[in-house]
Amino acid sequence: MMPAPADLWSHAAVLGLSIVAFALLALAMERHQEAVFGRRLGAAAGGWNRAAGWAALALALVLAVALRGWSLGLVAFSGHASLAAGIVYGMLVWQGRRKAPRRHGPYRMRD
Repeated sequence: MMPAPADLWSHAAVLGLSIVAFALLALAMERHQEAVFGRRLGAAAGGWNRAAGWAALALALVLAVALRGWSLGLVAFSGHASLAAGIVYGMLVWQGRRKAPRRHGPYRMRD
C-alpha cells in the first residue's frame, strides 16, 4: 500500500526544514564557516545563522505536530531531525575531504 502524496510531502517538508536548520546551526560555528567558505563570517552572521537555525527547527516541530498530532508528530520530528543532522554532518565531512590534499596512492608506505 502506497502512502498518500500528502503524507510524502509532509515528510519532505519537515525533513527539508530540519536540513536547513542544521545547516544554519553548523554555519553558526566558526570552524564550519572556515571549512565551507574559507573564512570566518563574523559574530553577527553567526548569531543570525544560530537564530534562524533554531527558528527553522521550531517551525519543523510545529509543522510535524500540526500534521500528525502530538504523539506521531513528536516521533516523526525526532526521526527527521536525526536524519537531517546526519545528512548535514555527512556533507561537512565530504566537504572537508574534498578540500583535503591528496596523497599518492590509496596506501601510505611505512618507513
